[in-house]
Amino acid sequence: MHSPLIVEPQDPKWLLLQKVLAVVSTRRTKQELSKKGITPVASAEQAIKIALVAMFFSVDIAFVVQEMRTRKKLRRFIGIPDIVSVDTIYRFFSKCDEAQFVSVISGILNSCCTHRRKRGNMTFLIDATAITLDLNWFRRTFSKKQLEKREFKWGYSPSHGHYIGYKLTLVIEYPSLHPVCILLHPGSPHDSVLYEEVMTDLKRRRIIRIGDLVVFDKGYYSYGNYVNGIFKFNVVPLIFSKKNFSVKKLMNHLNYPIWIFGRSDTKLLMVRFRSLASRLINHLRSIPPFMEKRSLIEDVFKTAKNAFSLRKIHRYTSRSVAKTVCLNVLLLGLVISLGFDKKVDLQRLSEW
Repeated sequence: MHSPLIVEPQDPKWLLLQKVLAVVSTRRTKQELSKKGITPVASAEQAIKIALVAMFFSVDIAFVVQEMRTRKKLRRFIGIPDIVSVDTIYRFFSKCDEAQFVSVISGILNSCCTHRRKRGNMTFLIDATAITLDLNWFRRTFSKKQLEKREFKWGYSPSHGHYIGYKLTLVIEYPSLHPVCILLHPGSPHDSVLYEEVMTDLKRRRIIRIGDLVVFDKGYYSYGNYVNGIFKFNVVPLIFSKKNFSVKKLMNHLNYPIWIFGRSDTKLLMVRFRSLASRLINHLRSIPPFMEKRSLIEDVFKTAKNAFSLRKIHRYTSRSVAKTVCLNVLLLGLVISLGFDKKVDLQRLSEW
């Protein structure tokens, strides 16, 4: 049983939601929807608004629509004067292409975070978390064999134990905490295996550039990942090391690759790789300051799960889960852009 959605204009939570919805109503957001081919724009705006309200109060879309039918003040607050049906909202999300939807969410986030990209070397924080599906275990259980034909899989994480669902990899910019990349995988593939895919996607989308610092936790640790970060992606891959880590062994792996020789820019590449390797070694010798920075992404995950209902998702296909996660990250990114970009702010928000 959910509490009724009674608008309280002076309540801080409703004030924050009002600012979030105002961003969705801007001309720039409508341009992003139109540019990515999500039409009609008015229907798309309504569907996104209702979905964000549902996530903000950790209720389902049907409950929000039901409340809108009986509360004119709520319809006016959301900015939707007409009564819409639940089927209309779900039909809109179901017909959207997954890649198209991810692209438009990224566009909206970029449009509301105009202060980012003051270029020079930038810092990115990368981590992953479990996305658990809201399955009714009392009604039905799932074996590994039954899951072979399903899109979701069994997974395991130290914080969640065994679960059925997905692994979400999130990349955020530091210090703005602006989300820049979302990747979703069934089950719980090991982080070190996902390293190559994450970095390739960041490079393809030109999010990371030469000389950027990319911070990972110990799950992504391997000597090969350090090497690829420098020679293949041209960044400083600060992966927190494990107990058996040896700087000397890493240095032995950091030999110039053969392919750089015989080129017109060989000397330039040698200087670049030497600079990246030097920065990496210096950072690895002074890890504690970066541990505090990296902990911010954990606070971002806690806020998404505790405040915005990402802990359990009532969706059962990769397409629907991906869209739900994107909407959650959109809500999270908009809230962060409105001033909740400090550790203490995120902690308070997660306990709201």
